[in-house]
Amino acid sequence: MKIDLHATLRAHNTFGFDVSADYLAYLTEVSDIPLFIQKAEEQQAQWQILGGGSNLVLAADLQGYTGLMQIKGRHLLDQTDTHVFIEAMAGEDWHEFVTWTLEQGYGGLENLALIPGTVGATPIQNIGAYGLELSQVMDSLEAFDTQTKKWVQLTAADCQFSYRYSIFKNDTKRYIVSSVCFKLPKLWQPNLTYAELAKAFAEKIEKKQEITPKDIFNKVCEIRSAKLPDPKILGNSGSFFHNPIISTVQYQKIKERFPNVVAYPAESDWKLAAGWLIEQCGFKGCRSGYVGVYDKQALVLVNHGGGTGTELLDLAQQIQNKVFDTFGVKLSIEPVIYS
Repeated sequence: MKIDLHATLRAHNTFGFDVSADYLAYLTEVSDIPLFIQKAEEQQAQWQILGGGSNLVLAADLQGYTGLMQIKGRHLLDQTDTHVFIEAMAGEDWHEFVTWTLEQGYGGLENLALIPGTVGATPIQNIGAYGLELSQVMDSLEAFDTQTKKWVQLTAADCQFSYRYSIFKNDTKRYIVSSVCFKLPKLWQPNLTYAELAKAFAEKIEKKQEITPKDIFNKVCEIRSAKLPDPKILGNSGSFFHNPIISTVQYQKIKERFPNVVAYPAESDWKLAAGWLIEQCGFKGCRSGYVGVYDKQALVLVNHGGGTGTELLDLAQQIQNKVFDTFGVKLSIEPVIYS
């Protein structure tokens, strides 16, 4: 296990914030995980694990030990008459993994294409996009339990998934995911529950033409690229705020004042489009020093270069305050914050 001292994390977070880690450990083998925990605990040092750095805000240098998840590997684990079970290690790039599954002829993950980050991070917030959530395709995962110092297998049910939530958010340091197993159907059917996808394939459906997993993959990539900036070009972490879920009573009050409010039914409640709320408050395309709000999607905060995590969080606070003053709705931040 290689360890660097006072290493910059600029290349390890998609905002590109230039902070450092006291000790940066490269986790390339499954056996590195318990050794990493042991080393940190023996020195009574703080520790944290980073994946692709696509869902975090680094607003300060990281003390103690920082583990960089780089364990690679992906393969067909098992299959039945109806499903294939594919295992991917935690350090695999998520989009590259989705691409690989399609190349192998396994459909089912295409709606989640182009989401930045690593495989190991996907269960943490139950990633979702374009009508699909990870909880619908995950079978189980392997993780190191830092409390019992044992390896455990957790099923999708064990993870208690809900909208952008899992048990890993209750105690962020108990489980370190080493691999995830996905259950994909052999009899694939296109998932077009998301309105924009349904519209894009309406003509093919009407003409009863074949729709393939690669067709959906390409369309999702096209839609995401049009809405979201490439982190390699413009620092960002994708959606910065959760879409708030409110009661029907609160929704009706807002709709009376703002008839054009963008919202969607969420069981007995309503999910508001956070980007729409932010845009109505005048933040879309705004800039505050070196950070700002993306001009094509108000839900995305960006680093234009040279910005800091502190500046970004200050802007986020301004947005939260304005949205609450205008709509009475509290926006919660999606990325993990280190400050």
